[in-house]
Amino acid sequence: MEILPDRPALAARAAEFVGRRLAGAVNDHGRATLAVSGGSTPEAFFAALAQQGLPWESIHVFQVDERVAPPGDPDRNLTGLQTALLDRVPIPAANVHPMPVDEPDLARAAAGYADEIRSLLGPDGRLSIVHLGLGDDGHTASWPPGDPVVDATVDVALAGPFNGRMRMTLTPPLVNRADVIVWLIAGAAKAPVLRRLLSHDPELPASRVRRSGVTVLADAAAGTELPGGGPSEA
Repeated sequence: MEILPDRPALAARAAEFVGRRLAGAVNDHGRATLAVSGGSTPEAFFAALAQQGLPWESIHVFQVDERVAPPGDPDRNLTGLQTALLDRVPIPAANVHPMPVDEPDLARAAAGYADEIRSLLGPDGRLSIVHLGLGDDGHTASWPPGDPVVDATVDVALAGPFNGRMRMTLTPPLVNRADVIVWLIAGAAKAPVLRRLLSHDPELPASRVRRSGVTVLADAAAGTELPGGGPSEA
């Protein structure tokens, strides 16, 4: 758990943390895989990650979740990811794996995305790093409160409608197999739910994420309800 002073410091620390582990995975295994979440908080992190000088020819980028919306729609997580990160780094097109939410048969498309992950990573589909956010309602990925997706046994599933959109999402089994999970949490609205998450509140969908091999990075505003809240260098 690390509390950073503000959002710019949070983005910089997240980029350093993720960049170092991606470079290590490439060095150790010849390849690294990163699954990223959407929303407004990660865009500064994506922009900072683009400055890390990573070996992008050996890094594959997947999505944690995606809204069912037209290509280029601002609701699409891919739109912000493309602008903030993918357009700024020399990553081969074949290394970018967007969720296929344009397909007419979304259930089949979700199964196909799981197959795509396994075809690259083998039958266990073990991603190097999964980046997660946290909603003020306790969701992460696209696991809305009360949605049966949190009990899915397949690796990729559909959820929703949630805030007006159907979603495609990685599920708890796949997220929890990752080598590293990193949470990126910002803003005062997240303070109550972050406290509940760290208290293992079983009512939160986000509590389905494992506890070991996990790093939580938050800004000071999100950490105000934690014991001894405030910036730390832990």
